Amino acid sequence: MQLQEIVADLAEHWPLYVSMPFIAALIGYVTKRVAIEMMFRPIEFVGIKPFLGWQGVLPANAERMAATATDMLTSNLVDPKEIFARLDPDQLAKEIEQPLLQVVEEITEEVMEQYQPRLWEALPTGAKELLLRRVQAEAPKVIAKIMRELSDNIEDVLDLKNMVITNLVRDKSLLNRLIRDISRPEMRFIANSGLVFGFALGCVQLVVWALTKSPIVMPLFGLGIGWFTDWLALKMIFLPREPREFFGLYTWQGVFQKRRDQVAADYGDMIAREIITIPNLLEAILKGPKADRLFHLIGREVQRTIDAQAGVVKPLVAAAVGTRKWQEMKQAAALKAAERVPDTIRYAEEYAVNALDVRNTIVDRMRQLSPMEFEELLRPAFRQDEWKLIAVGAIIGGLVGELQAILLLH
Repeated sequence: MQLQEIVADLAEHWPLYVSMPFIAALIGYVTKRVAIEMMFRPIEFVGIKPFLGWQGVLPANAERMAATATDMLTSNLVDPKEIFARLDPDQLAKEIEQPLLQVVEEITEEVMEQYQPRLWEALPTGAKELLLRRVQAEAPKVIAKIMRELSDNIEDVLDLKNMVITNLVRDKSLLNRLIRDISRPEMRFIANSGLVFGFALGCVQLVVWALTKSPIVMPLFGLGIGWFTDWLALKMIFLPREPREFFGLYTWQGVFQKRRDQVAADYGDMIAREIITIPNLLEAILKGPKADRLFHLIGREVQRTIDAQAGVVKPLVAAAVGTRKWQEMKQAAALKAAERVPDTIRYAEEYAVNALDVRNTIVDRMRQLSPMEFEELLRPAFRQDEWKLIAVGAIIGGLVGELQAILLLH
């Protein structure tokens, strides 16, 4: 095509040519938004399993993603033994002293009324009160002793990795928030970069179309814009890991790496607020795979305390109910004590949160990570099925380009 013909065509169809970079920018932006949403939505599979449909990349791989995030958390950021050592057993016992005394009284009366209601009613009031006072006096000491033993051997009763994975897999929306909330600026960068990169490639597309008028130009450029801009944006989030000067004019560092301090603060806030919480820790200790060890510990200490402090009534009760029944009563008391632990400990939740200081621990440790280790905090979320997201962007771009070609040729 001669230069004069090209100029004449540009003059005649200038609105179409002017629209090309803007349409390319739109393709770049839309493909990014679609890719971002496909990472997180839908939370559950929509369609006909196993292939005809879609589930967000993160929710679809919740267990693997949770395991990856937990490995980082437990390997580099949180040491259960270290943070539990910050709890002062005596202070914890003091925090729950009043509800604990009430629980001791209730359990004592419940067990006695369950096994020997007549004997309990027949006991002199002074004997009852003496028993209650003696057991109540020992209860805080028992709690402090149990807490010291737990602190020294926390790995025996708490599987932190299992706790975090369980909570993230059980609540896939929580996993989504964990990644999405700390990477919101990166997501915004991905979408906005589509506008810039798409517009630049659209200018090249304009020139190539003017020179060739080939029907294949539009779908090829649309496909290329969708693929290349997705790929480039993902790379620019993480690379380079350290600030690097380009052509002596411009310095660039991966968006995620550049935000290290803010990411650390956001991540620490969310982990402390929604994952490593006192209720979650209690649930993991009481219902997790190592819970039986805790109940054994509580049962042992409760029964020891009963034997040590029930001197006033033990002969009477043992004679009335027999040694076997006495052992059953102690076991019942121990079981009830273990069942009441969560509600009682929650009275010390504010103290425990401040003492454990999970949030600041995570923030400080994250700021000490190497650039590569820091990248692994978020990179797996993008790496997993990344090719699918880029492919979808390319397909959408190609389809829009084909539509654009049809409109231009007709």
